Amino acid sequence: MKQLTLLVVTLLLTAAPTFAQTPAASPKAAPMQQVCDFLKKCGTYYIATVDGDQPRVRPFGTVHIFDGRLYIQTGRSKRIAKQLAKNPKAEICAFNGQQWIRVQTTLREDTRKAAKQSMLDAYPSLKAMYSVDDPNTLVLYMQDTTATISSFAGKDVVLKF
Repeated sequence: MKQLTLLVVTLLLTAAPTFAQTPAASPKAAPMQQVCDFLKKCGTYYIATVDGDQPRVRPFGTVHIFDGRLYIQTGRSKRIAKQLAKNPKAEICAFNGQQWIRVQTTLREDTRKAAKQSMLDAYPSLKAMYSVDDPNTLVLYMQDTTATISSFAGKDVVLKF
């Protein structure tokens, strides 16, 4: 009986996954999710771009994680798309009533249908204006991103992905 117990324990220990065998979450996943959650809870965030020597700011509402990247969506025919084509650097700002976030990022186009479909599935109301096959549908992912969450009462939280 003792040998059987020892055999069972040995089998369980060798069959159990170890931390080294378990795939680790991407180190970028947690900060990205935190930024996504903050922006979603705000509902509306503001994105600033550059138009020549003039900053341009406008409200946005789409934010979605797909395939390990944080995305926004817009129309290719809009001025923001033309501004980002010339200079892909942008800054996003949102306020939830107690804290604010500033996201410095570079926005890159993703032409994959799967990325567009994922955004449209996350925001079904967009389907009235955009489709996967519509050349006007533009999804952009954040690259080289630094987000800072601030408040009047606490220390800044800096997130990078």
